[in-house]
Amino acid sequence: MNRDQHNTDTHAFLPRLIAWEVTRSCPLACKHCRAAARNQPYEGELTTDQGVRLLENIASFSRPTIILTGGEPMLRDDIYQLAACADSLGLRVVMAPCGIMVDDEAVARMKASGIRCISISIDGATAEAHDAFRGVAGAFASAIKATEAAKRGGLDFQINTTITRHNRREIEAIRDLAVRLGASVFNPFLLVPTGRGKELAGQEISPRQYEQTLEWLAEQQGESDIAIRVTCAPHYARILRQRNPNARGAGGCLGGKAFAFISHVGVVQICGFLETECGDLKKENFDFKKIWETSEVFLQVRNVDAYGGKCGICEYRRICGGCRARAFAMTGDYLAEEPFCVYQPHRRA
Repeated sequence: MNRDQHNTDTHAFLPRLIAWEVTRSCPLACKHCRAAARNQPYEGELTTDQGVRLLENIASFSRPTIILTGGEPMLRDDIYQLAACADSLGLRVVMAPCGIMVDDEAVARMKASGIRCISISIDGATAEAHDAFRGVAGAFASAIKATEAAKRGGLDFQINTTITRHNRREIEAIRDLAVRLGASVFNPFLLVPTGRGKELAGQEISPRQYEQTLEWLAEQQGESDIAIRVTCAPHYARILRQRNPNARGAGGCLGGKAFAFISHVGVVQICGFLETECGDLKKENFDFKKIWETSEVFLQVRNVDAYGGKCGICEYRRICGGCRARAFAMTGDYLAEEPFCVYQPHRRA
């Protein structure tokens, strides 16, 4: 099949998760930041009215979870207004703050506005390791205080961890810390070298370490005192299926299929790590539905049979799909085979 042909049914794909980068401003300087965010204002960010129009359009055809992210989403004066709007439209709202601004008062406002859960990033089991990665002294202490405030206020929270060579051996210790803190989910992310993360290309674990790390996480699935969810590692779905052919619930790459990312200026992407534009909300009258259903990029990534290399013939291609952002970062082609997969397909199914 020609790579430009599309064998997809638009109605079979609805967004289940939408991450909206409500601002790119951030007080941290994390080494892996896909946005290379700075502690400064950014021009062209969506206004409150534009955000409301966007949320209304999304709710007109789907009921995804809206992830209010950044930068630091709490820097927006209208963040609780936007959260309340999404909640009133029947959209599940979660937020990804960096932790510095999360205190008891903030937690109370989050709950009142309909925010159901927050994610706090911890990338080292100690303050020294975490602060070095985050680029700000005291970031670890702030993250811990944020989880304590969430726990006191009865707000669900999860712990996110970006896995690199510098902390790969700390994964178990970070997972155990997440359990002690009372997190509901431990969510490891596998580094994608984009944004400021390009500078960490040498810190990306090897394909073999990638496989070993996912195997270890799969062993912990159901055995840990905390739920484990893995992001930016679509091979995880394949590994779970290999271990248990009846395994369900862990999808591969959702980008463009069930997930979309909206940048601070309203550019729609399949994910935050692949900056290929799928549509501009400002130019499309904030019609996210139109972009979701007609974008050439979305249509291409949904057609997994047309992926390049072994991804296009792999028997696990419909549950894995490979990381499109990593393929683009390494080859310049988001439809190319996943460069960090060691699995060799047996047949085309």
